Amino acid sequence: MVPHLVTALSGPLNELEQRLLDATPVIERWFRLEWMEHTPPLYGSVDIRNAGFKLAPVDTNLHPGGWHNLAAATLPLAVQAAQAAIEKICPEARNLLIVPENGQPSSFYLASLQRLEQIFRMAGLNVRFGSIDPAVKRSTTLALPDGSQLVLEPAQRVRHRVGVKHFDPCTIMLNNDLAAGPPGILEELYEQYLLPPLQAGWTVRRKSRHFKCYEEVSKRFGKLIGVDPWLINPLYLTCGEIDIHEPRGGECLRTNVDALLTKIRRKYKEYGIKEKPFVVVKADQGGRGMGMMTVRDVKDLDRLTDQSRREPTAGADIPRGEVIIQEGVLTHERIHDAAAEPVVYLIDRYVVGGFYRVHAERGVDENLNAPGTKFVPLAFAGAPQLPQTSAAAGASAPNRFYMYGVIGRLALVAASYELEVTDPELQAMD
Repeated sequence: MVPHLVTALSGPLNELEQRLLDATPVIERWFRLEWMEHTPPLYGSVDIRNAGFKLAPVDTNLHPGGWHNLAAATLPLAVQAAQAAIEKICPEARNLLIVPENGQPSSFYLASLQRLEQIFRMAGLNVRFGSIDPAVKRSTTLALPDGSQLVLEPAQRVRHRVGVKHFDPCTIMLNNDLAAGPPGILEELYEQYLLPPLQAGWTVRRKSRHFKCYEEVSKRFGKLIGVDPWLINPLYLTCGEIDIHEPRGGECLRTNVDALLTKIRRKYKEYGIKEKPFVVVKADQGGRGMGMMTVRDVKDLDRLTDQSRREPTAGADIPRGEVIIQEGVLTHERIHDAAAEPVVYLIDRYVVGGFYRVHAERGVDENLNAPGTKFVPLAFAGAPQLPQTSAAAGASAPNRFYMYGVIGRLALVAASYELEVTDPELQAMD
C-alpha cells in the first residue's frame, strides 16, 4: 500500500526520484564504500517527511520499538540482515541478551520485543530478556497480546560480563535509550559486545550532532547525484540552555527561529513553493516526540512565551534546556484523508521494512507521533518490488519505497559518523 500524495506529480521531488533511479548503481556503490569505512549501528528507525517538494528525515532512533508494526512479509529481510550483522560482529555467537526499557511495559512494547526475539532467534541465537530496572528483582512472566508469554529476568553482572541466571551472552542488545544515564552494570564490559554502544544513549546523544553529521552526508550525496542537498536535508539551528520562563530566556530562541525562517523562505522562493514555512522547536536530547512546538512566525513564539510566563501550564509543549530549531517539513501523504508519514526500519546497513504513521486529527505541519496514531505497514516485500524506471514519476510504490530506503540509509550513515565522534576510545586516541 502506498498513500496518496496530495501535491501534483511534478516539481523537484519527482526530479529527485528520477535522479535516484538513474543513479542507482552509483548510489549503491557509494553506500557500499561508506559501510567499508564506517560501522553502521546495529539497528535504527528513521522518521521521514514527504512534502511533495522535499523528502527528508526528521528523527533517527537508535533503540527502536515498534517492530511489531512491520509487515509479516518483510520478516525474512530482517532475519537475513540480522544474520549478516551477527556474522560481522561475533560469528560464533550463540546467546543474545536484549535489555528492554525500564518501567512497566505496555502491550505494544511487549509485542515489539516479541518480534525482535523472533528475528534474532531465526538468525541463529538463543534470546533472553535481561532488565536493568532496579524494580525488577526476580524473573517475571508477562502475557503477550497474542496469548503467548515473555519472561523478563533481572540482569546480573559477574566481573566484566553481564547476563541472566544460567545464561552468558556473547552480545548484549540495548533496546533501552538510557535517558536516565548509563547504569554501572553496563559500563566497562570489555569481554562482550554492547550494541548499540553506550554513547548511543540520550545521555550523550544530541539531535543537533546527528543532523550536523547528516548535513555533511547530504552535501556529499547531493554532489554525487547532482541535486541540491536541501531537497533531502532539514535545515537547523541550535540554542544552548534555555528557559523561556526567565526574563531573557527566549532571546536566543527568538533570534534563531527568525533566522531559520528567513533561510527557509529563501529556499521556498527559489523553488516557487507557495506553502507557509515553519520550524519545530524540540529538546536536543531524548526521544518519543515530547516537548515539541511548531512555530510559523516569531510573533507566535512571542505570544506563546508571554502566555507561558503568565500561566506556567500553558508552556508545557515548550522544551527547556538544550533545544534544536529544525526546519519543519510538511507531510502531504494521505491514507484515507489522514496525514501520514513513513518510518523506515533498518538492521545493520539494510532496510528491512517500515510503516506509515497515520493520524486523522493532526495537520500537515504537526507532529504525528501523538495519542491517536495508527500504523499501516509499508509493503516493502512482495512483487514486483524492484524500482521501475519506466513508471511515471511519483506513481510507482516501489520507486517511492526505494526513495524512502535511500533517505533512511543516509540517516544511518550519519548515525555511524555520530557514534564515531562520541566514541570514548577514539577520543582517547586523538
